[in-house]
Amino acid sequence: MIVEQRTYTAIPGKWRDYLALYQAEGLQIQQRILGRMVGYYTTETGPLNQIIHMWAYTDLNERAERRAQLAADPQWQAYVAKMLPLLQSQESKFLLPTPFFKPQWQEAQN
Repeated sequence: MIVEQRTYTAIPGKWRDYLALYQAEGLQIQQRILGRMVGYYTTETGPLNQIIHMWAYTDLNERAERRAQLAADPQWQAYVAKMLPLLQSQESKFLLPTPFFKPQWQEAQN
């Protein structure tokens, strides 16, 4: 299992607009295609105007397949055209679990 942590830095003063647009148009599409949302957060301290979201995948192949499906989705493409002007930068990290951590979604499957 891997977790992708995506950090978006919104143009100052635009993070609320980003969240409203995401909730109205992007959330349902990502949940349908990407599947396992680990979390969706905003920053209160440190670098501000950041939105951090995390998605779990079984491996990099599953991530590549799901991200390709997302990129090909016409509704997602329309959403991205509205969303990108609200962002200043994007960053992506892949996180690997420690040997002793068992995610809650895996416990539910067993």
